[in-house]
Order: sequence, then C-alpha cells, then structure tokens
Amino acid sequence: MNHKRPPVIAGNWKMNGTSEMVRQFSENIINNVWDENLKQCEIIVCPPTPFIQLFCENASQTALVVGGQDCHSSECGAYTGDVSALMLKDVGCNSVIVGHSERRISYNETNSTVKLKASAAKKAGLTAIVCVGETQDQKNDGETIGIVTTQVLESIPESASNIDTMIAYEPIWAIGTGKIPKINEIADVHNAIRGAVAKSKGTEVAERIRILYGGSVKPDNVAEILSIDDVDGALVGGASLSSNDFWSLCANAAKLFAMLNRKV
Repeated sequence: MNHKRPPVIAGNWKMNGTSEMVRQFSENIINNVWDENLKQCEIIVCPPTPFIQLFCENASQTALVVGGQDCHSSECGAYTGDVSALMLKDVGCNSVIVGHSERRISYNETNSTVKLKASAAKKAGLTAIVCVGETQDQKNDGETIGIVTTQVLESIPESASNIDTMIAYEPIWAIGTGKIPKINEIADVHNAIRGAVAKSKGTEVAERIRILYGGSVKPDNVAEILSIDDVDGALVGGASLSSNDFWSLCANAAKLFAMLNRKV
C-alpha cells in the first residue's frame, strides 16, 4: 500500500440484510471511537438498493459513506427493476460497483456493458469501482494477466481518471471460498493493472488510481494484503455483513496506513 494513495475499504453486502441490520450496523459503528488512523481511510458500505437511503441516514454521524452495487447505463427510461447512477447520487451515494463477476457471469455483462455503466457513474458524479478478475480455469491456464488487463483496458471509459474511478481485482475463484492468491500473485496482478492504466491513461493517472483487492478478505489477512505496494484497499464481501468484523478489518487497515506514514 502506497502512503500517497489513501486506502479504501468497501463492503459489498450483495443481496443480504434487513432494515434492522442496517440500524444495528450503524449503531455499532457510532458506538466505536473513530480514531485519527481510521480517518485516513475511505470507508464505503454498499447495501442492497432498498436500504441505501436508510443507511445514508443512519450513517450520517459516522465516517462511513454509502455506495450502490450496480447501476444502469442510462439516466432514465423503461428499464423495469433497474436503478440509474443519478438515482444513487440523489439518495446520497458517492460511488457504485460496476462489473462485479456475479454481474458479468449471471447477467452476461461484457466489458462494453461495464464501460457504459462506468461512464454513467462518472457523469452522475459517482466514483465507479470497476471489478475485474479471472476464473479458476483461466488461472490454471496461465491467462490471469492477459484476462485482467484486457478487462481493465476495455471496461474503463476513455475519460476516466483517478478522481472518478477505482479498480477492484477480484479473482472469481477466491470470492466466498476462503481461498486467496499468494502474496506475490496479488502483487503481480496489481502491478500489471497499474501498467495497463499507464498505457491507457498515462503514468500520472496510473500512479494515483487506487486498486483494491477483493476475494475472501478478512480482519486477520487484510494487513498482509494491504502491505503490497500496489494494493490500495479491499473490496469486502462476507466480512462486511458483520459490523464487528468490518470494524476490525477497517481498524487493521488504518493501523497499517499509520505505520507506513510514520516511516515516510
């Protein structure tokens, strides 16, 4: 983790939760003291759409910010069941996840689809968290770097910058399985992603853009993962559903960031 790129911890609740869970989660966070270290991190929670406004209201007394889990590429229209980036912005979101592997696989979203959604997020004033990652078979065939860098190059809008875009590397085979790549494997992929951004957007954007790791991130492994130079945060799934686990995870990330700052 580079001290010049403030870390991000983003929790993705997926299709989980209730309004009571939102209240309990927020109360638990409020009852904790947000120390100076934690203030150095950007902490995002992405609940299901029905709970976004409630979460925004309940989290208003905390350092948490709220994001969406997906958005449509259009601002409005006859798209029953969909949510636009403008709607997410209107109810208080600051960011939105696009291109998550579950969307790519279950809804047949292509890199082009993800790019359109990221463009819509940027236009609405949201930060797009663009997800990329390989399958187990692709990993076994040695295709990880090629697959991931192609997704990066084809999923990020031409006008994207480090201000409005983050990238989340989530190896599909690691999501919810308890498995994670080796530290050197994560380092190699993140380095390749930053190289792809440099090729597409220039070295200045590449040096500033934040690249998150996702896939079985937990309180006891987040510091090791974030200690990698090109890892700037985490996209957290299961561990974000428990406020205790999520708090511990954020605190461990903040301690690491504070330690790195002291060494500078």
